[in-house]
Amino acid sequence: MIKPILVPTDFTKVADVAVNHAVKVAKAAETGIYIVHIVEKRADVADARKKLNEIKEDISKSYGFKVDTVVRVGEIREDIADLAAELDAGLVMLGTKGLRGFQWVFGSDALRIGTESAVPFIVVQEKEIAENGYDDILVPLDLNKETKQKLSLVADAAKYFDSRVHLLSPHETDEFLFNKLDRNMKYASNFFSEKGITHTVKISEQDSRNFDEAIIEYAEEIDADLISIMNLPGIGLANLIGGNFVQNVITNRAHIPVLVLNPKRISDFNIFSAYMAAR
Repeated sequence: MIKPILVPTDFTKVADVAVNHAVKVAKAAETGIYIVHIVEKRADVADARKKLNEIKEDISKSYGFKVDTVVRVGEIREDIADLAAELDAGLVMLGTKGLRGFQWVFGSDALRIGTESAVPFIVVQEKEIAENGYDDILVPLDLNKETKQKLSLVADAAKYFDSRVHLLSPHETDEFLFNKLDRNMKYASNFFSEKGITHTVKISEQDSRNFDEAIIEYAEEIDADLISIMNLPGIGLANLIGGNFVQNVITNRAHIPVLVLNPKRISDFNIFSAYMAAR
């Protein structure tokens, strides 16, 4: 059974965009969706259920797609990771209005979803998903060996959406660093070639120190529909709240959705891979 998608909502426009992304991915993967709202006190439960039922009816009318809804009393920054585990979600789809909105979802207590949870997540802003889904996927490759772990998931997504994959690495003049990046790039290129996936290879003019900006510039250049990054220990979300990486990549100015994966247990994410295996 393919794992469902969890979508927290605060009933804002950007949350509606996240729901639309989730519906498109879920229909493609033939999986389900849980739309979740977390209230601070029990007195708000009835009103939340009413609003969720309205969303449920709209999705049914617009997409012919059935979703499940959940209302919980608690704190979103503390409970989303636990709820994802409880519902056995394979992906969390999150809407954010920018860095402030990102902190509302992930700040302090909520880092469990980025550092302890095995569930990957896609952060979307106010850019609707394209009619064909994710046509162009940007995959930055860096010096970390873990960066190659995301390739399998990207390949499965690309196979279904018939996506073009764009590999990007920073420019390094140091011979040791250059050779390491070159090995990672060749590995990734061979990986996608063996799977018959159309892909491009580019070395940025920026080095690793400015790679975040290079990622966004290239994403804008190719009109990317999705960027895939890793949440790595030491340079992950816990260390980057308010930093350039989060501000420029996850909350990028182009509003391009960002798929974030943890290096641990990313094989558990089988929305795309299970679907492809069943075809």
